[in-house]
Amino acid sequence: MPDAPTPTHRRRMLILAICCMSLLIVSLDNTVLNVALPSMAKDFDATLSGMQWTIDAYTLVLASLLMLAGSTADRIGRRKVFMTGLLIFTAASVACSLAPTLEALVAFRMVQAVGGSMLNPVAMSIITNTFTDPRERARAIGVWGGVIGISMAAGPLVGGLLVDSVGWRSIFWINLPVGLAALLLTLRYVPESRAPKARRPDPVGQVLIIALLGSLTYAIIEAPSAGWTSARIVGCAALALAALVGILLYEPRRAEPLIDLRFFRSAPFSGATVIAICGFAALGGFLFLSTLYLQDVRGLDALHAGLWMLPMAAMTFVCAPLSGRLVGSRGPRLPLLIAGVMMTASGVLFAAFDAETSNTSLLIGYVLFGIGFGFVNAPITNTAVSGMPRAQAGVAAAVASTSRQIGQTLGVAVIGAVLASGVAGSSYAASFVDAGRACWWIIAGCGLAVLVLGAVTSGAWARETARRTAEQLEEPADAALTKTSTGA
Repeated sequence: MPDAPTPTHRRRMLILAICCMSLLIVSLDNTVLNVALPSMAKDFDATLSGMQWTIDAYTLVLASLLMLAGSTADRIGRRKVFMTGLLIFTAASVACSLAPTLEALVAFRMVQAVGGSMLNPVAMSIITNTFTDPRERARAIGVWGGVIGISMAAGPLVGGLLVDSVGWRSIFWINLPVGLAALLLTLRYVPESRAPKARRPDPVGQVLIIALLGSLTYAIIEAPSAGWTSARIVGCAALALAALVGILLYEPRRAEPLIDLRFFRSAPFSGATVIAICGFAALGGFLFLSTLYLQDVRGLDALHAGLWMLPMAAMTFVCAPLSGRLVGSRGPRLPLLIAGVMMTASGVLFAAFDAETSNTSLLIGYVLFGIGFGFVNAPITNTAVSGMPRAQAGVAAAVASTSRQIGQTLGVAVIGAVLASGVAGSSYAASFVDAGRACWWIIAGCGLAVLVLGAVTSGAWARETARRTAEQLEEPADAALTKTSTGA
């Protein structure tokens, strides 16, 4: 089949806008949901673990399916998978708005995540395939990243306004017009594309990943109510351990594994993976704690809670593009160090000095965290793909994206479990600050991990490990080429 003609500049800009629409509804959906949690809890008479599941059911499925969706799109067609994702995500959003019970809402959120897994990684592949000039592609990816900042800034306000004026169910309605518009525009303007050589499916690896993430998350969330030594929790922990061992033994034996464990020989890649988990675990825990504190302890309505969180979102919006420029001009080390210092300082301010008890210190804590998170996101993908062969860069970026979702899942699960253990048997509002202190120390620890790993995995030694790993990854392809050329 002949190559499709290169789209005009105007068509490329339109394709970028369509891809950004998909990112906007996915990112906005997560931020507005946090503001709506207390209202959902009242309607459904939900426990703390029930609120955790409304977030983690989505991020858990998303983390499990991101790499599968990306490889499937490369194989059967990116536009086809992207449109399917838009359709599923939009339809599931409508179902979420109509959910009669908490269990139904969690189930519909999982369906939403199936659609969401087909959007962001596939949209990035479409952008990469559309913008072939490296400089133009960099600008397009910069615009793409800016949409996340917009969703962070707009989410708390939009969510608060909708919850207070119409009700929490309305937060899912905004996905309907945007999703349908993106679907129709994709059908009309986005060309179909496939990878020259798509990766083979790895069903065993996929099942092992789902078993690991699902059982681990379930054990963490449900342990405070079921008991850490209950048969159900111990069984889930054992299943998670068995799945991890299975991944470590099975994946290296495949020619095209779902996760190529050789990647982790690169210090920048391993560092980026752990930094993504820690940074987004801190974000998930921060949003979860702040939403519950502002509405359940301070008694604010959803809109005013959103206004209080605006300084954090605004700092993220301002610092994210600045971080991207620093990565481009000076490398990832400086943004990662700034991110680690700011996130750690924010966590310590709440944990050691009870920043919640003063409006001024609360505001400072939110600003510090917003600056830290604004600087942490841009270097993650750059560090993950640093030194990787071009053919492996897409897979490395997909692992980094998956790590972000795993981090957010674990952040909500762990912070929620620690909080639930601290307030059990006590007056919820009265004991929240004391119970939350341990949670803020965990967030501070995540920030410290970002700082240390950012320093260790961005130096000369780390770059050398990336170079050696790249050579090892290229060897099989070189060997196959030599074998073919010699007629062996």
